[in-house]
Amino acid sequence: MPPQDVHNQALVDHVHPTDWVNPKPAAEYDLVVIGAGTAGLVAAAGAAGLDIGLKVALVERHLMGGDCLNVGCVPSKCLIRSGRAAADMLNPGPLGVEPVERANVNFPKVMERMREVRAGISHHDSAQRFSKIGVDVFLGNGQFIDGNTIGVGDTRLRFKKVVIATGARATRPPV
Repeated sequence: MPPQDVHNQALVDHVHPTDWVNPKPAAEYDLVVIGAGTAGLVAAAGAAGLDIGLKVALVERHLMGGDCLNVGCVPSKCLIRSGRAAADMLNPGPLGVEPVERANVNFPKVMERMREVRAGISHHDSAQRFSKIGVDVFLGNGQFIDGNTIGVGDTRLRFKKVVIATGARATRPPV
């Protein structure tokens, strides 16, 4: 994930650690969740947190946290906040402050702050955290083998129920 800086390295260490070893799979899972974005993380944590002994697996091929953490909600809010700060400098009258002639925006610093904020909260969506709450985390591409089995590389995950939380893409309907 470019650029290779301390913030992006911290992010990757949490949401797709390069040294992650997928666990030995259970004989059968009560629930397998495919996709570790917002919906998948909530489904997996919710099921594991019921304290009724459910065996839960989570499969993610890319970065845990999905679009929200990595490219959507969090990064965009950081950029919006920097934009608002610049706008407030140009029109601070309602705040009782004299405006500046020009707001100098250091865009590389804006982006570095975004990467720092994102890395700072990425532990909430981390493979380690979900493993600690009782979810077996499998990093790799998941695909259905049959109606009760998902393959992740050479590993087979048998399940009773599955949640497909892989996100969606906008499309134009053929109207």
